[in-house]
Amino acid sequence: MAENVTLARPYAEAVFALARDAGTLPSWAQALDGLAAVASAPEVRDLLGDPRVVPAQVVEVFAGGSLSAEQRNFVQVLVDNGRAELLPEIRELFVEEKNRFDGVRDAVVSSAFPMDDAALQQLAADLAPRFGALRLSVHVDPELIGGVRVAVGDEVLDASVRGKLEAMAAALQN
Repeated sequence: MAENVTLARPYAEAVFALARDAGTLPSWAQALDGLAAVASAPEVRDLLGDPRVVPAQVVEVFAGGSLSAEQRNFVQVLVDNGRAELLPEIRELFVEEKNRFDGVRDAVVSSAFPMDDAALQQLAADLAPRFGALRLSVHVDPELIGGVRVAVGDEVLDASVRGKLEAMAAALQN
């Protein structure tokens, strides 16, 4: 996977620069969402590896008539270079660049129980001084027992009951 990210990075950076300069970041983000979903389908992965399928046919599978001329050309470049399977990684890297450009960071919140909108807004407000604007995605993990665990990039804040119990266990063993 690390190799795919390395191969995808120049494409993601190029398409981000193109979209940023043209003021079309939202439409490119939407297009890359769709393209990545298509590229992830097992049938399409099989198609990409089939030597009987010509590049124009592969481009048609991805384009489907809903892409701009620039987006279609991008797909054509990927197909011509045998890199269409990198679209999920290109999308992910593009979103990271877009979020950085917009000043927004992604945060994964693991909670022992479902959180309502008010609690999420309060959590985002509490984290804002440390991390800035955050886009929260919430996952329920009953093994946490209580509290939350927040991951922003490579930084993790563990305020869960399970995390505190593990910390106490480690301290008692020393």
